[in-house]
Amino acid sequence: MELVIGSFRFLHGGLLLLLLIIPILVFWYMRNRKTLYPSLRMSTLQPIQGMVTWRGRLRGLLPLFRVLSLILFIIALARPQQILKEEDIKAEGIDIFLVMDLSNSMLAQDFKPNRLEVSKDVALEFVDKRAYDRIGLSVFSGEAFTQCPLTTDHRVVKEFLRNLSVNMLTEQGTAIGMGLASAINRLKNSESKSKVAILLTDGVNNAGYIMPETATEIAKEFGVKVYTIGVGTNGRTLAPISQKGNGEYIYNYVRVEIDEALLQQIARETGGQYFRATTSESLAQIYEQIDQLEKTEIEVTTIKRYSEEFPRFLIWGLLFLLLEMTLRYTVLRTVT
Repeated sequence: MELVIGSFRFLHGGLLLLLLIIPILVFWYMRNRKTLYPSLRMSTLQPIQGMVTWRGRLRGLLPLFRVLSLILFIIALARPQQILKEEDIKAEGIDIFLVMDLSNSMLAQDFKPNRLEVSKDVALEFVDKRAYDRIGLSVFSGEAFTQCPLTTDHRVVKEFLRNLSVNMLTEQGTAIGMGLASAINRLKNSESKSKVAILLTDGVNNAGYIMPETATEIAKEFGVKVYTIGVGTNGRTLAPISQKGNGEYIYNYVRVEIDEALLQQIARETGGQYFRATTSESLAQIYEQIDQLEKTEIEVTTIKRYSEEFPRFLIWGLLFLLLEMTLRYTVLRTVT
């Protein structure tokens, strides 16, 4: 029978009932102690009356040592274990793929310092909030690839996010269908009950050999819900229009073009939602909304780790028994 007392668990707690024998043994000893030791009859005790020697004091402790050793042996038999740690472990989270646009237009300065840096910062905060989920990262411009597969090691995801730049992909353009398909390819074999892709872009699909409509059908086939985010202010903004031979960008004011109809269609057909972010604050609020919409269902399993404590009780019990026997048969030995 297992018994838990405070931070200790006794694996064989029923054996602690043996402790009830202790009061009985003490009562028996007190009642019969006069017959346990030899006595010496004297005509008068006046010469030694009031004398208490150190041997006399120690002899009174001998029964106590034996009782203590017996108590410790019984506790050791019950196999005490100390509870070292309790952990709450995620049983069912959500698989989330971040799909981020790395086209040159993400350097537009309607967000400070630019769209890409703000998008990275907000995504980092989002990852921090999803402690129990597996998260992956895909990126795209004129081509697409998986930057980070699904993982619960969010430190890795965040490191990849911090290092994102528009120079990572050589082919320029905006291949929305390719970016979404890259994420779905990683999510399709997931056994998670909820699979989500968050697609962030600031342009119009103009590259790639997989059309956004095709990627949407694939997402529906594999049960991937897609939240789409269009990033950019209304009107005109300062954005790169060309690049010098030394890699420096030339900026000019251009009209913001986002295919909102396409992003709305992708979200609607996959069961997600479309959001438009015109400021860094609104982008942060969008991720907050997605965080609230996609609640992680956690089945908590409590794992307890124990350390075996019976050896210390056994050792102390032996020490008290050895001390009692040593004193009894040496310096406190009685003459029979």
